[in-house]
Amino acid sequence: MNRDVIITCAVTGAGDTVGRSPHVPVTPAAIAADAIAAARAGAAVVHIHVRDPETGSPSRAVELYRETVTRIRDSGVDVVLNLTAGMGGDLVLDAEDPLKPVDGTDLVNALERLPHVEELLPDICTLDCGSLNFGEGNQLYVSTPDMLRTGAKRVQELGVKPELEIFDTGQLWFATVLVEEGLIDAPSLFQLCMGIPYGAPADPGVLAAEVNLLPEGANFASFAIGRDQLPWVAQSVLAGGHARVGLEDNLYLSRGVKATNEQLTERAVEIVQNLGASVATPDRARAILGLKERTGV
Repeated sequence: MNRDVIITCAVTGAGDTVGRSPHVPVTPAAIAADAIAAARAGAAVVHIHVRDPETGSPSRAVELYRETVTRIRDSGVDVVLNLTAGMGGDLVLDAEDPLKPVDGTDLVNALERLPHVEELLPDICTLDCGSLNFGEGNQLYVSTPDMLRTGAKRVQELGVKPELEIFDTGQLWFATVLVEEGLIDAPSLFQLCMGIPYGAPADPGVLAAEVNLLPEGANFASFAIGRDQLPWVAQSVLAGGHARVGLEDNLYLSRGVKATNEQLTERAVEIVQNLGASVATPDRARAILGLKERTGV
């Protein structure tokens, strides 16, 4: 069991959730406000995506990240910033002509996924460690070994900590290769993502197997989606890891009750404390994760 727990709040994500809850933040101002509220509620880390303010669709626009991050940094609230670098990996194929991408495709190379990271230099950015059949239909998430090596090297050069996003055991295998090749600085940070179709199921046995495969000295967090999110806070802590909650992965506080990011963070804090563990402050999270201090950014 982990007794010094970092809570991450993933505030909006890239999923089609805007029309399903009035609490999903869309504009940079709303995303920043939710991140700040989550930090005040006990999240040491906030995980940030941005959305088109007009449509609510996911976006890679640097100016949207810039405004969001500036608002958080200018708030005076201390929190570790984790920006997604997973956008730009979506490939949707035509059912009759699979060599033809169709609407919904947003596929770019490894370095084109990083301009906001290069400019804003967050504490952490994500690195999605493999390709995946993403749910039903003909959508794929594409992140090849060469893309990952290129992205990992650039992130390392920037001095940003990569959070290695693991959606299945093969991705974990490859991520350990990145560590062995020296492309990931110690201590490595893994995020074990459970229950995303069709990756690793939200099963305690699968989590235990993945934890057993982690490199020596690695830090890890784990989360599950939907109704499994809040129970998985306890599951991850009992397995020795940190925890993640937020509207990216779950819209409900309880059956039929729509949640806010602040409420989900508060509930995670309660779960961690009821297990007899402590909730890490941002400074404590930096020490655990081996994050570099930043000044004048």
